Amino acid sequence: MTGIRTTGIRAALFAVPVVLGLLGTAAAPVGAVGSVDSRAAGTGGSRPGEPLTCRGEGVVPDALVRHRTEIVIAAPLRTIWKLQTDVERWPSWQAPVESAERLDRGPLRRGSAFRWTMPIPPIPSILATRLDITSTVRQIDPHSCIRWTGPAIGEGLRIEGVQVWTFTKVRGGVRVSTEETHTGPQVEADVPTANALLREGLEGWLRDLKSAAEARAHDGLR
Repeated sequence: MTGIRTTGIRAALFAVPVVLGLLGTAAAPVGAVGSVDSRAAGTGGSRPGEPLTCRGEGVVPDALVRHRTEIVIAAPLRTIWKLQTDVERWPSWQAPVESAERLDRGPLRRGSAFRWTMPIPPIPSILATRLDITSTVRQIDPHSCIRWTGPAIGEGLRIEGVQVWTFTKVRGGVRVSTEETHTGPQVEADVPTANALLREGLEGWLRDLKSAAEARAHDGLR
């Protein structure tokens, strides 16, 4: 929901969720994480210049802290989707996630909520702390897109985040795209730093998802 991963410590501000365009009709090279200025590109059904959306809803349009990125994963869509939506197993393939629990049962659906925690190292104006994140799914289209929102709360810190994910079959696998925005006085006090941390967090998440999905595909697991 908010992504913060720093050198040596993969931490995150996932204010979700919250909380990544694109290359038009051309797929990114397999394995590459590509950052895209959301003002200049579109994907996942969005027109050029528009943000990612799920069922017509996207991120906060005027947020100062935002990032959008994508990766192509050489694995079946069902495998990628299962990894991404099986929230309670996130700690098994995402080192920055210390714990994750569903607040409801069954397949992830509109209205589903989950709580997860991440450490965050000291950054300007913020003491080292742990983020408690509560995410709620607002829109979802199975195997296509998901959008969640919610707060990330730590000592003297509150971030409101919105994150959208889209999944598109392309040559070589599945293009996973995500975009996230953060709002709140602490992150808005240092927008360049907040944007850099968000970028590192989201791109780290995509790399972890790619590694986990491709390993499962190689082992013949779904």
